[in-house]
Amino acid sequence: MPTNDDRIARLGSMRERALEGGGRTRIEQQHARGKLTARERIELLLDSESFVEIDAFVTARGTDGDAEAILGDGVVTGHGLIDGRPLFVFSQDFTVFGGSLSEAYAAKICKVMDLAMKVGAPIVGLNDSGGARIQEGVVSLGGYADIFLRNTLASGVVPQLSVVMGPCAGGAVYSPAITDFTIMVDGTSYMFVTGPNVVRAVTHEDVDSERLGGAVTHTTISGVAHVAAADEATALATARRILSFLPQNNLDDPLRAESRDPHDRREADLDRIVPNDPTQPYDMHGVIDRVVDDGDFLEIQPGWAQNVIVGFARLAGRSVGIVAQQPAVLAGALDISASTKAARFVRTCDCFNVPLVTFVDVPGFLPGVDQEHGGIIRHGAKLLYAYCEATVPKLTVITRKAYGGAYDVMSSKHIRGDLNIAWPTAEIAVMGPEGAVNVIYRDEIDAAQDAAVERQRLVADYQSRFANPYIAASRGYIDDVILPSETRPRLIAGLEVLATKRDTNPPKKHGNIPL
Repeated sequence: MPTNDDRIARLGSMRERALEGGGRTRIEQQHARGKLTARERIELLLDSESFVEIDAFVTARGTDGDAEAILGDGVVTGHGLIDGRPLFVFSQDFTVFGGSLSEAYAAKICKVMDLAMKVGAPIVGLNDSGGARIQEGVVSLGGYADIFLRNTLASGVVPQLSVVMGPCAGGAVYSPAITDFTIMVDGTSYMFVTGPNVVRAVTHEDVDSERLGGAVTHTTISGVAHVAAADEATALATARRILSFLPQNNLDDPLRAESRDPHDRREADLDRIVPNDPTQPYDMHGVIDRVVDDGDFLEIQPGWAQNVIVGFARLAGRSVGIVAQQPAVLAGALDISASTKAARFVRTCDCFNVPLVTFVDVPGFLPGVDQEHGGIIRHGAKLLYAYCEATVPKLTVITRKAYGGAYDVMSSKHIRGDLNIAWPTAEIAVMGPEGAVNVIYRDEIDAAQDAAVERQRLVADYQSRFANPYIAASRGYIDDVILPSETRPRLIAGLEVLATKRDTNPPKKHGNIPL
């Protein structure tokens, strides 16, 4: 009969086996690819020595009692802390059967996801897997569906982040696609439904994994991923930073950080940032950086749909989501991709009680056959829907152009904007002066002795009468017209007032956003 010492020795031996993963040789192969192991990644993600593992002794079904069975079965699961706050994590281990998902493996992930929902804590998945374990057949496919269901049920309840650090292919891609944020590592991670070999055989297109589904592709072309990191350490640091702006769950508010940046700070540079020429672009990043705490702005999806900017910042220590047109790209016009990008971000902030600050300089929706045939009406409606639905504090600053339906869409007073202010440079109208004059005064221009001079006179008259913020302010659609340099203190004062805002939508199962 084994003694207690024997039992303790056996426990120590099994723990050592669990830590080995697929063995020293495969760990060295993982390092040779420029990739960390599943456990090394967890150590970088979490606060030092805070990880508590769950299910370290799980083995593949049918291997119970098998002395050669690999403990953990290809995924490391558990919980730990980030900045002292709890979260749950799973890290796929490519050294064990290429990280392939089995029935037991899926059950481990589902267990930590269920626990995260019970206690109201974020979930971070570190993905590095060759896909379903072929030997288990449909059982492994069922395991993926079990995970997808939990991703869906957790959506909008607890923050979910996916960090793709290796292959993620086939059905496996739909778990990151459902989560709130997806981070990829440039050069070593990729995502696609069908790989290059299948694409080559079916469509005869010659493409490699990187171009088909690498980090650059998904953060600049498809919009599937949110951030491309230079290496794994940067990817994990980015995950930590994103979580710092979010609450633990949908019932909590984001933590308020200490800020030494004066709340009443005024930036004189803002009074000169908008060019006198209304057709001349400027960089909206310059506005955001001068307004937020310490100029610290975490941009999300910076490489995709660059005509709109989204990301997180703080004002007087409060976490806020920023949505802004970028006049330096497509004049800030809203197109299909920009509408989808902004709508998704607005809804994410609304899920997790993050106030929205919107900077508006939008000439309208991008015209063109491609946009109309691509469904700009439907995609633009997503952004309109997202802002209308949002119940978090919504603060809007119109810096220059706010024309046509795009004025309505961008968190206007008419769709429950709480604080709507404008700079003196704001132009709020149905359309730009040139277009308006050509429609309204076509006959007068045609009858004039010098059509160019008459058009110029009429444009100037239209600008002075209509292309300004004062008509909207006289109607109460704009709460105030302020100096640009006053923007930071006015937004901070607005956030303070709106901190206890309570707003609800009509009771319903869920809305029917035009997807």
